[in-house]
Amino acid sequence: MLLVAYATLYPLSGWRAIGLSPFAYLSAPWPRYITSFDVAVNIAGYVPFGFLAIAALYPRIQGVAALGLAVAGAGALSLVLEAGQSYLPARVATNLDVLCNLAGAALGALVGLRATPLFAGGPLSRWRAREFLPGAGVDSGLVLIALWLFTQLNPAALLFGTGDLRDLLAPMEGRARRPEFFVLIEAFTAGANLIAVALVLSALVLPGQPVRAMAVSVVMAALAVKTAALAILMRAENVLAWLTPGAQLGLLVGVVVALMAISLPRTARLALAAVLLMAAAVLVNLVPPNPYLAATLKVWQQGHFLNFNGLTRLVSALWPFMALGYLIYLASRRREALG
Repeated sequence: MLLVAYATLYPLSGWRAIGLSPFAYLSAPWPRYITSFDVAVNIAGYVPFGFLAIAALYPRIQGVAALGLAVAGAGALSLVLEAGQSYLPARVATNLDVLCNLAGAALGALVGLRATPLFAGGPLSRWRAREFLPGAGVDSGLVLIALWLFTQLNPAALLFGTGDLRDLLAPMEGRARRPEFFVLIEAFTAGANLIAVALVLSALVLPGQPVRAMAVSVVMAALAVKTAALAILMRAENVLAWLTPGAQLGLLVGVVVALMAISLPRTARLALAAVLLMAAAVLVNLVPPNPYLAATLKVWQQGHFLNFNGLTRLVSALWPFMALGYLIYLASRRREALG
């Protein structure tokens, strides 16, 4: 709900009263300009809500009753957030958006009715128990890795680059640099984050499981998400814009080092992951803006994706700090177990 609210009310500035009821949009005429992309985004944004609502109600409430509650909750949320958009000059509240949100929630809920039993004692639940350590703490780590995959949807970041707080703080200008300077920066950023994610994953997997294959699979999934994001946002010839010389070097070194570092003792893996995460985050914030990346992004037409981009940038900025806190949690749990 918080993520949906953030994406709907982004950029969260310029609030003003319009002299009308915030719910006046419900009786307004149909929007004059409707694009398939806007409709798709408004539907897709509420699919996870409907799915997770069914999962949250299971097994106490199931079937049609759960479907009705999920859609009703999505409707209430959509009505309130669209009313909030009435106070934002950069946003336009429409009745069509509410209908699309309801359709997305219903679609997610229908999928949830089918898929939730798979998570609760089904094949996916058995796979999770077979491959990963038990406990809610490990589940939180898996969610953290999923959020890392989500950050790859941000096209304005270096490959695997997270923790950029310059948009939240004062932007920094730097003197012009040669391309080789940015190649090394991107190589270290990509490699350090790749190694850190692999080491976090290794702390969640049961002994004897193919953790190296899992780490490679997570990296491949991240690259697929990055490519898909650029395919949606940019022209066809720019879908591999992320595959720069720096990214290639970072991937090569990162994969090799990660596969070797997984053999380290657990405490050493956690410490190394924390150091790499913080070093990469500091570097991302200190390095001058990359003019070559900016030139590539000139072909990006944000359009209605602007609010979703704000969400991906927020998650990307906070991710390494959430990961550091989780690593501290893992280390403290280990000490408690030894004590």
